[in-house]
Parts: sequence; structure tokens; C-alpha cells
Amino acid sequence: MRRVVLALLILWLLAANGCRQKQRVVVGVVPKGTNHIFWQTVHAGAIKAAQEFGFEVEWNAPTLEIDSSRQIEILESMINRRLAGIVVAPVDRQALIAVIERAGREGIPVSVFDSEVDTDKRISYVATDNTEGGRMGARRLGEILGGKGKVGIIGFMPGSASTMQREDGFQEEMRKRFPAVQIVGLQFGMANRARAMAVTENLLTAHPGLAGLFADNESSSSGAVQALKGRHARQVKLVAFDASEQLIEDLRAGWIDALVVQNPFRMGYESTRAVGLHLRGQQPPQHVDSGATLVLASDLARPEIRELLFPDLHRWLRGK
Repeated sequence: MRRVVLALLILWLLAANGCRQKQRVVVGVVPKGTNHIFWQTVHAGAIKAAQEFGFEVEWNAPTLEIDSSRQIEILESMINRRLAGIVVAPVDRQALIAVIERAGREGIPVSVFDSEVDTDKRISYVATDNTEGGRMGARRLGEILGGKGKVGIIGFMPGSASTMQREDGFQEEMRKRFPAVQIVGLQFGMANRARAMAVTENLLTAHPGLAGLFADNESSSSGAVQALKGRHARQVKLVAFDASEQLIEDLRAGWIDALVVQNPFRMGYESTRAVGLHLRGQQPPQHVDSGATLVLASDLARPEIRELLFPDLHRWLRGK
């Protein structure tokens, strides 16, 4: 009799464990990359939302931020394994259409963040108003140049919706508000600091009287400021996009005039929360503007700016 009871107990424990395994809910979060502090902050926001809704985050991304093929492979794997949902920052607005639409057909909700994709087969879109972010950069650069001079743009890559919107917003606003400012070139860093530095140096060589630069992402901003430091070109005013510890130090030291700073924690939180709401049968917001702030060196001591620039990542990413 004892053996029968013991056997039944073992079977019950195995069955209970199996039920717990079945109840495990996993949502994939796929940024463009993982190296930059921007994406790490997105990760922290995603974990906060996942904890609130009681599911786990599977975090995966291409090694290179321009690798749309690898990003598609990651999404295909998540679909094949029937994850409960997917949160993605598309590397390319066209290349990711088919895999996102496949997820929708197979009943896997997809929330898109940071950069748009040309399909409506997604439950939510969370991003900075990138066109306005570009306009903010143009207004600041135009003002500090007194509305005249030659400027260049150091972009990310062709086909990336978010940065293309920043570039378009910058150019439109500059031509509208400061018609005497001449935009002499748009060069792409291709998510590579060394390449961004090289194309900035090329612009400085081609236009010795260059007055200003707008860099529209973290890697381009890092490369551009290194080029200015290498030439001791403090006279060239740089308005940069995104933030890292080094970029903040360069802002403090005067190599950068201003940073257009996004809110990646909110971006990760809201886009992952959208999947949580959907899984509960609720309607997530179709579009969330996660916000952007123009930060000057004089703003760095303000508590709200410090919270934006230095979120408590350790709280959320311990052991990750």
C-alpha cells in the first residue's frame, strides 16, 4: 500500500510540475542591438512590464544593429516556438513586414517600438516622435549658429524609419526656420562609431568652414564627437541624439552643445505592457509617444534630467 501511495504521489508531483511548465508565459523582446546603454534601458523597462503582467522576457537581438536578416531569423524562431507575444524594434521598415505579418496570422501579437514598420499587423507602436526630435535638433543648431553657416548630418543607415524621420524633420525645420543655413551633406555611420568618425572627418575636410553638425543616433554621435576632438574643432557646434556616459561627459565638457534624449525605459515598458494588455483581452493603445527632451549642460543637475539620463538599471537587470 505504501508503494502505491508513493507512486501516486510521484505521479501527482510530475503532473503538477507539468501544469506549471504549461503555465509559463514567455514574450520575446527583440531590439536592434544590445551593446548600447539605450537598448539596456529598453530591456529594463520591458522587465518591469513583464513582472507586472506575470510573464517572462526572452531578450535577443542581432550583433549588428543593421542586420535585418538576423533579426528576421530571431523572430522566425520565436514564432516557431509559439511564444505568447513579440516586441520588436525593426531594423528596416520594409524587410520586417513579412515576418511580422506571419506572426499576426499565427495569432502571436506583435508590439513595435522605436522604429516603424510598413504594416498595420501590429497591436501597438511605441516610439519617440522622431520627426519632432529632428526639428528640436534643427531649432537648437540654427539658434546657436545665428541662423547662418554650413552644417552636416551624420545619420544611421538608409531604410531605418526612426532615423530617417529625424533626418527629414531636421532638414525641413532648418530650411523653414533658418533658410540661410546650408545643409552640405548627409553621411551614414551604419551603426559603427569608427565609420561615423570617418565620414565626419570627410565632411570637415570637404567643408573647412563647417559650422555645425547634427548626429541622429548614439553611434553616430559618438563617432562625430571623436572626429571633432581629433581635430580640436571646438568651433564646430554639435547637436547629438541619444545619451551614454561618455556623451554626457562630452556635453559637460563642451564638445557637444546639446543632446536630444529619448526615454528608452518608457519605450521598453509601454511596448511590452501592450502585449500584456492584449493577453488579458484588453485593448492596448495603438500609438504611444515615449517622449524626447533637449538637454543642455546647464540641465544636468536637474533631478528629472538625472532620472532620465541615469535610470536604475541594476534594479531590473540583476543577473541578466
